[in-house]
Amino acid sequence: MLRNGLEPWHLLIVALVVILLFGSKRLPDTARALGKSLRILKSEAKAMASDDAPPSATFTTGPQPRRAPEPPPHPRTESGPDPVR
Repeated sequence: MLRNGLEPWHLLIVALVVILLFGSKRLPDTARALGKSLRILKSEAKAMASDDAPPSATFTTGPQPRRAPEPPPHPRTESGPDPVR
């Protein structure tokens, strides 16, 4: 019976399956690539967390200037290419 999920023999079976799938020669390279990916993920998560920090006092909180609305684009007709002038 399972007490807490994985027992030691479950981990042994998983390790054997991994060795069979990847082979003993490619396993160190795969582990190295996995470690590198985890380091990149960790650094990106830390960078995102620092981006969520409250902004510094250099920003003003006043009203934003309004931009003039742009005129709508002219509708094109399907009569063919534009005439040459």
